[in-house]
Amino acid sequence: MFHVGGARSALFNWVMAKQSGGTLVLRIEDTDASRNKPEWTEGIIRALAWLGIDGEEYEGPYFQSANADKHREAAARLREQGRAYYCDCTREDVVARTGDQHRGYDGHCRDRGLEPGPGRALRFRTPDEGQTAVVDLLRGKPEFDNAKLEDFVIARADGSVTFLLANAVDDISQGITHVVRGEEHLPNAPKQQLLWEALGAEPPVWAHVPVIVNEKRQKLSKRRDKVALEDYRAEGYLAEAMRNYLMLLGWAPSGDREIVPWEEIVAEFRIEDVNTSPAFFDVKKLRAFNGEYIRALPADRFAAECRPFLEDAPFEADPEVFAKLAPLAQTRVAVLAEIVPMVDFAFLDEPVFDEASWNKAMKGPAAEILAAAEEAYRDAPWETDELKARLEQVGAAHGLKLGKAQAPVRVAVTGRTVGLPLFESLEVLGRERTLARIAAARARLAAASGE
Repeated sequence: MFHVGGARSALFNWVMAKQSGGTLVLRIEDTDASRNKPEWTEGIIRALAWLGIDGEEYEGPYFQSANADKHREAAARLREQGRAYYCDCTREDVVARTGDQHRGYDGHCRDRGLEPGPGRALRFRTPDEGQTAVVDLLRGKPEFDNAKLEDFVIARADGSVTFLLANAVDDISQGITHVVRGEEHLPNAPKQQLLWEALGAEPPVWAHVPVIVNEKRQKLSKRRDKVALEDYRAEGYLAEAMRNYLMLLGWAPSGDREIVPWEEIVAEFRIEDVNTSPAFFDVKKLRAFNGEYIRALPADRFAAECRPFLEDAPFEADPEVFAKLAPLAQTRVAVLAEIVPMVDFAFLDEPVFDEASWNKAMKGPAAEILAAAEEAYRDAPWETDELKARLEQVGAAHGLKLGKAQAPVRVAVTGRTVGLPLFESLEVLGRERTLARIAAARARLAAASGE
């Protein structure tokens, strides 16, 4: 699963690299075996490629586990320099000494001179005084009191290093100059910066972008919200729409615009202009974005984008028939998955009835309207305007406007009250199938009424 927040950070990094003539580095942080699977890595690479960040747009992918020797060497060097020490304290030990289950590590083992051994982790010795200033392109230069930074673990008892040290070592060895990531990592920045300095390197420039929240202003959670980029792709969101929308989570282009060509976004985006307030992931707005992008597609591209959804549909879509329906559907779908229920009536032997639609439309004079429509359509020239005119006449004879008169016909033929323009749909469906469906609906109504 590739989180939409990670996708936004990747896009921000990508744009900054393009603007500066730099290189985007893709690194898979796979040192935690319990949270790493090859298929997850492949999923990230596929998701990035879908957004337009394919293998030609980044350096890598690099795998953090491949640098394990460098990580261990760095840990050993920090210990030799007196910047790290071994500790055998458990969390229970710290709570027993301090009487506070919320307090961080108390530095108990700083001067015990412990050697490596079972149950002994390596901790970084943070400064006792002063402050660590973090240069952040969004937040200025926040300062952190060193006295409040606990001596944090940089290597576990088994010798494997933690995220903080592995990241610092890899960033230094790969020449990373800028790091754009979510603001939840801001508390780690002073620790990582201290590690960079202890390893003799100049820290990078940071940019901690705002957290993304849902409609209740809660941080997006994979347990509660739809956050996987793959899910949006599977539903039929276009990469261009998703890319445009993600770039607006915290940033706005000039001119009160929202739907902006990608080239203009790249030219105009400045990480310094990103707002630090939480960014609302508005699914309804994203859906509207996607609808706009779909309507702007060339006809052949729209048909091509629909093809995977039609191939998975429970019917075989005749390409010639779909080509006639596609222009009608393109103005109405907001996500590509909607194409299947929009056009299924034309490819199924019988329509799939939405019972709520049936109950709504098939009441009052519905039976009489269907009977009159069937009669009117028997000898009608089979083209849109004439089909519409004939049904208008049927409605007028029953004191109904066209909108009311066409409701039972639409449900009889397509199974739903909402869909493609009715008369264009009838023209594509053909006289024989249209009349057969109207007759079947009449028979169902008659059976229900006991006639």
